[in-house]
Parts: sequence; C-alpha cells; structure tokens
Amino acid sequence: MAQDLPRIRLDEISERLEIEYPCTWLYKVIGTSAPALHQAVLEVIEGDAYTVELSNTSSGGRYVSLNIGVYVRTDTQRTGIYESLRAHRDIRMVL
Repeated sequence: MAQDLPRIRLDEISERLEIEYPCTWLYKVIGTSAPALHQAVLEVIEGDAYTVELSNTSSGGRYVSLNIGVYVRTDTQRTGIYESLRAHRDIRMVL
C-alpha cells in the first residue's frame, strides 16, 4: 500500500545527480506554436545533432510541447542549452 512507503523530502537529498558524459539529454519545450518551437530549437542548438518529436497538444489547442534529444558532452553544455532554451522568446517553459 502507498501509505507504507517512506516519505522522502527533496530538501533532505544532498547528493548531486551523477550524470555520465557524453550522453543524450532530453528536454521538453512548451510553447504556443509548433513551427515557432522548431525554429527556436534550431536557433539554440545550432549544428549539434538532435532529435525532435511532437509530444503533446493541449486540449484547447493553445499549447504544444516537443521532446528534444540532444547529445551533450559536458554538464556546462547541458545547462547552457537549458538556459538558452528557457530564455528564448517563443518558449514558455522547459522541462
């Protein structure tokens, strides 16, 4: 039963996630237009190999999300791509 599982508080986890590089990192980007999201990803990732696939469209059709897989070589590259995607005017959210 779920009530028998131990509770873990996120603020009690002090270990940093261990990521072995190079690896493929997945981002989910959310915006209001699939073509604009595709263009934003193209602008941010610039020449690096990546995959993109439609993830979801909201029930009202207002929002769309894409799954982006990028081959990253370092933590700095991974976080830099995240920050650049997050700062792009056509991207509402990055997960």
